[in-house]
Amino acid sequence: MTDPLSGRAILVAGASSGVGRATAGLLVSRGARVRAWARRRPDVAGAVGAAVDVTDHEAVAAALAGIDHLDALIYCAGANLPKRRLDELTAEAWAELVAVNLSGAFNAVSAALELLRAARGDIVIVSSVSARWPDVSGPAYQAAKGGLSSFGHAVALEERERGVRVCVIEPGMIDTPFVDQRPQPPDAPTRARMLQPADVAESIAFVLALPPRVSIPQLVILPTGLQSLGGT
Repeated sequence: MTDPLSGRAILVAGASSGVGRATAGLLVSRGARVRAWARRRPDVAGAVGAAVDVTDHEAVAAALAGIDHLDALIYCAGANLPKRRLDELTAEAWAELVAVNLSGAFNAVSAALELLRAARGDIVIVSSVSARWPDVSGPAYQAAKGGLSSFGHAVALEERERGVRVCVIEPGMIDTPFVDQRPQPPDAPTRARMLQPADVAESIAFVLALPPRVSIPQLVILPTGLQSLGGT
């Protein structure tokens, strides 16, 4: 049987490491035609990599201008910083975290929208479980991810009649270089119990492969035995 992802044109934003890189690689292995974006040009075998800063609205629009078909947009870009408590946050840090974690998604989705409408395509937004329940990721990150999830749900409502599906994925702790940005990075035994980037990538591929009549608007994924809603 032909893989439902084979031949599909898919853009992965935030593909230089972690979930984005794992997703781009998995989609390539399943026969998709993948474009991989990040601030640093991603090096994903089989994908067309490009250095695109998603926080730059004009740069995103320019990068999409030469694309004539797009079946899916996967937004995986994200950022955090060690000094994340409210009494440590600066205005510059707040602006940076909101720009990457929230405004970048608007830039990418708005620029790709006409292409996705034409293809009756998919948007998958990788948010965070911290969007729905307080944790130690900090007020700026949590506010941006909360806005990101709400943005995805609002787009889903507006675009459903045009056949564009939107899924917001909210993972728990993932063992990526991202957790090294914590004030106290987790030890090796804790990291071993976290989700792996491949776990989230598999969930993204699952959502994309569903028949058009099926939509999963939101998906929460947690590491078994390590994390639950409302706590670690």
